[in-house]
Amino acid sequence: MKILLTNDDGIAAPGLRALRESVEAAGELVVVAPKDAASGASHRVTTGESFGVRQIEKNCFAVEGTPADCVRVALHRFGGEIGWVLAGINNGGNLGVDVYHSGTVAAVREAVLRGVPGIAVSYYRDRLLDEDDWNRAVRWARPVLLDLLGRRWREHTFWNVNLPRPGAADDPPGVGYCRLDPSPLPLSYCDDGGRMRYNAAYHSRPRAEGADVHLCFGGKITVTEVTVMESSR
Repeated sequence: MKILLTNDDGIAAPGLRALRESVEAAGELVVVAPKDAASGASHRVTTGESFGVRQIEKNCFAVEGTPADCVRVALHRFGGEIGWVLAGINNGGNLGVDVYHSGTVAAVREAVLRGVPGIAVSYYRDRLLDEDDWNRAVRWARPVLLDLLGRRWREHTFWNVNLPRPGAADDPPGVGYCRLDPSPLPLSYCDDGGRMRYNAAYHSRPRAEGADVHLCFGGKITVTEVTVMESSR
């Protein structure tokens, strides 16, 4: 089985290397990731113009496009050889309503729309307070990902996984299977010389008890099965 790895932080991101290390024993890995960071790209795709695809090494390609572009290119090139699509490990959380603007999540959503199961993985951190610890991320993500890869996939769904902040969790942290939090993100902007800049604090976002934001902020790895569309069967 070939497992496609991608992200929205760019092909040189440490989180992509961490994802690769987390699942290196699960199958043959193929990396197709954006050449540059494409965070917040959601499900944008490139259709009206050409874009570059450069092979860096065997089974590793850098794409001048979005995460969804990367999945499309990989499925075009490798076809039915791809058994799973994994995206991440994102540098920051993708909790609750984040799934609607996240490029990481859009990559696996694109896969699911084309009949390939997927898992999005993100690492919630306060970038002003928390130091990078990708070794810890690998240690935490590996057993969860291997477990999910071994499960039977339910059509039209994907898994959304979030690792908690290092300082807020036991080592290893517990795992909470939960729903997405529907609460909107805080709404606040400041005037930046006649332009608008979003300045709300991600860490003070509202949280519904028992949902993914509440559990991840409380120190658990959260796992949510997200439905892309209802089956017509």
